[in-house]
Order: sequence, then structure tokens, then C-alpha cells
Amino acid sequence: MDNLTEAVTSDGRLDDCRIYARETLYKGMNGRFVERFYVSPQQSYIFKPVTHAGQEGRESWVYAHILPLIPDVYPKILAESRTNEETSWAIFEDLGKLNHAFEWEPILEVTQVMARWHAIPVERLPAQTPVTGHKPRIELAATEIVSCEKQAAALLAELPIPARAAARLLEAIRDLAAMGEGSPYAASQVLSHGDLHLGNYAKSGEKVVVLDWEHAHLNTIHWDLYHLLDMSHPLFPRQISPSTRTRVLNEYAAESAKNGKLLDRERLREEYAFFAAVYSVWMLLLIYKDLGQKEAVWPAEQLHAQWRETADSLVQCMSLLGLTDSGGGMDISNHIEKAVGE
Repeated sequence: MDNLTEAVTSDGRLDDCRIYARETLYKGMNGRFVERFYVSPQQSYIFKPVTHAGQEGRESWVYAHILPLIPDVYPKILAESRTNEETSWAIFEDLGKLNHAFEWEPILEVTQVMARWHAIPVERLPAQTPVTGHKPRIELAATEIVSCEKQAAALLAELPIPARAAARLLEAIRDLAAMGEGSPYAASQVLSHGDLHLGNYAKSGEKVVVLDWEHAHLNTIHWDLYHLLDMSHPLFPRQISPSTRTRVLNEYAAESAKNGKLLDRERLREEYAFFAAVYSVWMLLLIYKDLGQKEAVWPAEQLHAQWRETADSLVQCMSLLGLTDSGGGMDISNHIEKAVGE
């Protein structure tokens, strides 16, 4: 097929009359499917319609205006619709079967390339670069936790976290919520992929590839790091260990230094641990809510597994802050008043 646009109907769907075969890769949050389709037994491509409401045309814009600035670690767009409506779509090169394993080599490579796109000066990015993604920023997440603090306290009481430590965490979350846009996490912004969970990066042959850039926006460095390390996902379970988390944060600091951004490793570790703890509490509340719905997006079994994974990450990050023992631990409230990422 010389013109790949001929494989798509006017309403933004693959035309079975013009393709050889098709297979579903995954279902988007809006019910539309990302698919591999074949124009011959040997030649295949990836068809991706809009998979989230409100994302029409966004990934194409990111490809045109932002991705030329970063290392070549993403699949190429070969064809796309000319509209930014719900029926918009793009066709990508097919990189073949991808290995989404939570293993050290791909994690290391993603960490290195992440530090490189984080090092791009914000002034070089288009003025239209989004400042929000599809999940709330950490300050808003803290505000949402405060709005249902009794429920959050009850959930924390179910975990192997001392009551005193849980109370101190909730106090620090209140402080963070009160800061709003004056939060130190909001003070230092970088280009963020926005959704860097295990399903959005993989090994393709000898190199790592990063997929699904429609949620790219400006955020703190910890947003991508949290997705890479501690953000749980129902479809891509994995177990993070304290040693892996520390190795990634150290590697990130080392790679950042190569790109002209010097970070204090101990401070980075503490800043990240608090960020991850806050967002893990938010995630636990979200999963709890999903479990209470009759028609949740994900099956209960997957949600329970996601709960356990998130709870384990929270306990580990609390330990990293020195808050899971009977001792004092760090002063979180004082910590978040410091500049982040310097």
C-alpha cells in the first residue's frame, strides 16, 4: 500500500477491505483500540486512534514540536489524520514484539535518556507546551488527600506504618496542600513524558524505546521518576526493591551531571521519597474508590494486586524517609519548604 491513509475510513477506523489482517494491542480509556495491522503477510504498522478524551491531536503536536529536541528513542509517525477530533488517529512504524520486562538494563537506559530530556532548557520548548497531564499535579493530589483525610488515615492504619509516622506524613501533606502553586515542587519544571509506566517503555532489539507521548507536559523531575519506579499499573505489575530505587536515583543524578545539572544525591533521595509517599497515598485512595464501584475499569483482582504494590512502595518510601521506625526520622514539614532539585 503506497498511501497508508487509505487503510483508514473517514470515521477514523481501520478499513478491513484495504488491509490484510489486524490484531488488538490494547484498549484505550475511551474504548477505542490500538492495533497492529498488516498490509501484507510481511509488512505491518501500528494504528493508534485517540485513546483518552481530550487528547485529540496532542501526540501529533508533541511529535512535531517537542520530540525533535530529544534523543531518537520513539517510533516514527508514518501517517496521521488531518483533524483534531475524536476520530483523529496516527499510524506508527511497527517495532515488532516489545519486551516490557521490569529489568535493570531497560530501566537504566530509560533513566539515562530521561535525564537528557529533563536537561532541555524550558526556554527551548514551545510556549504552548502543556503544564498539566492526565493526572493531578502533586500539590492538587495533596489537596485531594486533605479533603478525605479521615479515609486516608484509615487506609494508612492498615499498613505496617507506625501511627506516629502516618500522622506526620498527613501533617506534611496538609502543609504541601497549603502551599499550592508556591510549592517547591512547582518551582523547578522540566519536560516530562507524563505517563512513563512499564507499558510505555520497552526494549526493541538493542535499544530502549519510549512510547505514547500524548501526555507530555511540564512537571517536576520526580513525576517521570515516580512513574518509572513506584507508580503502579493494573496491566503491568512489578516489584520495586529499595536497592533498585536507590540505584536508579543515583544513576539519574550521575546522568544529570553529564548534562550540566548537578544534584545532591541525598537530597534527591529524600525529595523523591516524599513525593512518592504523597502520591502513593493518593493512589491508594483512588484504588479504594475503584474497588467500591460496580463497574470499575479494571477487574477487582488486578486492583487488589495494584493496591498491594502501591502499599509496598509507600512503606518503602516511608522507610527511606526514616519514618517507619520508632525514631524521629526526618522533619518532613521543614523539608518541603526547601528548594527542590537543586
